[in-house]
Amino acid sequence: MRKTIVKYLRIYGLFVKSCLMAQMEYRFNFLMGIGVETAFLFAKMLYVIVVYQADVHIAGLSPDSILMFVGTYTMMTGLYMGLFAMNFYQIPEQVLQGKLDLLLTKPVSLQFMLTLRRVDFGLPLPNVIGGIAMIAIGWGRTGIPVTIGNIAGFMFFLVMAVALTYALFLIPQLTSFWFGQIRGLNSIADAVWDFNNMPMAIYKRWIQQVGIFVLPIFMITNFSPLFVMDRLEVGYFAWAIAAPLLLLAVARLIWSAALRNYSSAN
Repeated sequence: MRKTIVKYLRIYGLFVKSCLMAQMEYRFNFLMGIGVETAFLFAKMLYVIVVYQADVHIAGLSPDSILMFVGTYTMMTGLYMGLFAMNFYQIPEQVLQGKLDLLLTKPVSLQFMLTLRRVDFGLPLPNVIGGIAMIAIGWGRTGIPVTIGNIAGFMFFLVMAVALTYALFLIPQLTSFWFGQIRGLNSIADAVWDFNNMPMAIYKRWIQQVGIFVLPIFMITNFSPLFVMDRLEVGYFAWAIAAPLLLLAVARLIWSAALRNYSSAN
């Protein structure tokens, strides 16, 4: 088991290295990507400016607290785009064109190769840096103690959120094994992601419950800030661990079923 983990970590390191080298080869395109995403980041900041100017309070959350949620959403958007999105969006095309044939002959997991092969650095960089800055500013202005426990808890829920993001947004892509083109489904998934651009407290209680227990999109960006604010309900702790594991297992089952349905280019 340990050797397998080390082997895959080493392969993933090679993926990261080769992607970085490829992107550095076209530096103008790399810089343009950063420029475009920085412009989008400033557009997102308009939400924050409106919140501060109107002195908006949501369910007891001050503008500084809301800034932490927006920062977490911004950073997670960068991580999703950098680690997963480029891989996921290419799955339907590779299935339709039969490009999995060659990958099937490789002595490593096909799911690993197909979903983690590409790592983007240019597009997510502004979001990750901007998100961390917003979290740090909001954290400091709300007076939350900077303790090992708070930082470890915040990071723990972020790691769970990354795992959850992988499983939750991989599942729609796997339907391409049966339906071919799924652009409409991708548009819906992108729209669902944007439900997190504000704290889940802006929604009614029943919508929050759906977004936590049925389609756990709110767990991705809400649990980390809620934990350090000491506002995360005790009942959510166990679910924060169980949900990513459960969805990863479901994604794996669907992946196995999808692969059995794969019929090459024909």
